[in-house]
Amino acid sequence: MEKTLPFVSIISINYNQAQATTEMLDSVVENSYPNLEVIVVDNASPNSGFEALPKKYPLPNFKFVESKTNLGFAGGNNFGFQYAKGEYIFYLNNDAILTEGCIELLVERLQSNPKLGVVSPIMLDTKLKDSDPDIIQYAGTTPVSPITGRNETLGEGDELSEKYIQSNTAYAHGGAMMVPRSVIEKAGLIPEMYFLFYEELDWCERIREAGFEIGLVPEARVYHYMSLSMGKESPIKTYYINRSRTLFMRRNSKRVQFLGFLFFMTFFTVPKNSLKFILKRQWANLRAYWNAINWNIKDSFKTNQPVTSTSHSISTNNKSVQIP
Repeated sequence: MEKTLPFVSIISINYNQAQATTEMLDSVVENSYPNLEVIVVDNASPNSGFEALPKKYPLPNFKFVESKTNLGFAGGNNFGFQYAKGEYIFYLNNDAILTEGCIELLVERLQSNPKLGVVSPIMLDTKLKDSDPDIIQYAGTTPVSPITGRNETLGEGDELSEKYIQSNTAYAHGGAMMVPRSVIEKAGLIPEMYFLFYEELDWCERIREAGFEIGLVPEARVYHYMSLSMGKESPIKTYYINRSRTLFMRRNSKRVQFLGFLFFMTFFTVPKNSLKFILKRQWANLRAYWNAINWNIKDSFKTNQPVTSTSHSISTNNKSVQIP
């Protein structure tokens, strides 16, 4: 008797990118994995074209839901999780394109190793989809430095080769990561206090704390646009990436390590970035950068707790799952 493949829920967020979402959904339709559902969350797009998607994909396993407010990356995915029924949850960016067999490979790796709490495929540059060889966006990461609060994305910009075929990584990629439901029930949902950037890194830390490992499935591939939603350098990106980096360090550093991070930030990072924006006359980015710093200063004094959390629970399958 043929074994039934586990049910997979794909969750994706749309924000003003109906065309990109269409390409992603087309790749899901063309994929051979038979036992899945797709949940597309519109994150309160002002001009998204989202209303046309249910008509284009009138499929019983496709769900289109709308949030009345922009919940950010974590909040949007957690909102979609309320509707998910899968044994495995596959968080997939709407500007990603699945390759054939990707879902099967991710599921197989999780099934074969119960210690794994989350896995990601290798991410390749969509703009160079027809190039030979492929160009890597993500083939795993290094741990976050306790001094700089930064980490390195392995293989970024390089040609895909055997040296990037490995199974270990410090962090999963938020653009494509599969997590068993049982792990989410133990580790909690994606932390929502970040809004953008670093939330999947923080979630990986929570998953590790719950006793699981982080994995890369190099045989599985996803093509992905780079910075499609906000550009490579914008005030929004400047604000959230710097706000979130400091927030991550506040949540995940030991006291001595955090003091080292603060020293490096105060005497190197802040002067360097401020001078860069001034020399480039990027005044909006300069304001955004200092707003990110001020947010963390004010937030650290709000309560006796180290970080303000938007903790709440979402009920799913009669179980309450806590957001860290």
